[in-house]
Amino acid sequence: MNHLGTNFYEAVSVILFGIGFMNLLLQNNLIKKFIGLNIMDTAVYLFLAAQGYIFGRVAPILTDGVVDATYYVNPIPAGLVLTGIVVSVSITAFSLALVQRLYKHYGSLNMDEIMKLSREEEGE
Repeated sequence: MNHLGTNFYEAVSVILFGIGFMNLLLQNNLIKKFIGLNIMDTAVYLFLAAQGYIFGRVAPILTDGVVDATYYVNPIPAGLVLTGIVVSVSITAFSLALVQRLYKHYGSLNMDEIMKLSREEEGE
């Protein structure tokens, strides 16, 4: 682990977030949009993990009788990341189920085509 004060992991997380955001905006395929959303989620988790780690400290598991808090990293960011992953997986599963229903109904995963077909249905 590099402790020279560089923000390598933070920079990578910002780049990943940008890639996911552009994918979310520019793709018409719904599956690709959700892949972009998951890339954005991963970027946020990387950023939280990078912010929560302090070089030279260890996980907060009491060993060797060390009870000084300055010896351990804060466990809150790791808990937030785990909670976020659970929520992200749930949202992805629900979203893919909705995409499957849209595909069965409209026969396409293209967002523009689905919007066009739904407007035609409303006009009937």
